[in-house]
Amino acid sequence: MQSAFPACQCRQLQWVDAERKRLVQAALTGPLADEFERPVQWFYDPMAVEPFAGQMNEIATVYDCMDELSRFRGAPSELIQRERSLLSIADVVFAGGPRIYRSKSRYHSNCYSYGCGVDERHFGLARNGNAVTPPDIAHLKGPVLGFFGVVDERMDYELIAKIADANPSWHVVIVGPRTKVDESALPRRANLHWLGGRDYAQLPHYASRFDVCLMPFALNEATEFINPTKALEYMATGRPIVSSAIEDVVLQFADFTSVASSHEEFIALCRRALLNPNSERIRRGIELARKNSWEAIVEKLDNHINEVLEAKQWMGKSNAA
Repeated sequence: MQSAFPACQCRQLQWVDAERKRLVQAALTGPLADEFERPVQWFYDPMAVEPFAGQMNEIATVYDCMDELSRFRGAPSELIQRERSLLSIADVVFAGGPRIYRSKSRYHSNCYSYGCGVDERHFGLARNGNAVTPPDIAHLKGPVLGFFGVVDERMDYELIAKIADANPSWHVVIVGPRTKVDESALPRRANLHWLGGRDYAQLPHYASRFDVCLMPFALNEATEFINPTKALEYMATGRPIVSSAIEDVVLQFADFTSVASSHEEFIALCRRALLNPNSERIRRGIELARKNSWEAIVEKLDNHINEVLEAKQWMGKSNAA
């Protein structure tokens, strides 16, 4: 697997290509020696295609496209061309949601849409009484409207400030690491709490104190193709959810999530969720989370890969004949 591009790629592309290859080869000749004789090569990042495609004795190539990385701040200019190269050699493409599927399926005939999975049992800790409220929010009095995830250019900071301003008795709690956004750009309010990154194991414990789960995304280039992992994670916590009108959220989760088309509507939906949470919607959200385990999704992905390998084997036999 090749991870998303580091910030230095734009400036040192050749060095990054060589270093990536060196690190993987060191692992394959060291601790992973003899573990991958004829691997299926799986790409998340198109930037890795040049140093790795055709170089690893691979028997098949998978492109798992979870984000439209070219829309992200700091994306290398070479990314679009390298993605086209990856799409031309991939045997199967997995798209991380309906919006990306529509985009990538124009360039690849063997493309499938798979949204996010969820560890329902893990995030279900928030609703089963076994969670312990973390000390940095245990002292908060009044409703807590919470978010966990990356704090970056995809968030609507004006909206977050407006939510905090809407009612001084509300506490807006943001849990997550900050990337590509200056700390000075974050709005500051007495009832707005930027906690920074926390371990994955702690997230259900924070969510156990949330009264409403927030997806306050900006509608911009960086969010045009996102399919938020946290949607199902929030559902598993058994909390009401309020989201910006992200296309994949509307297409997949409109029956489980309150979706707002404006800042004013977002705040109104938060107020409604606090006063009268929709218990039937929450129940159906928990059931949806249970049906979308990572294990179930991986099984489906494996089936597609096996179909590719069987087709290649059949083609090999036909050519030999």
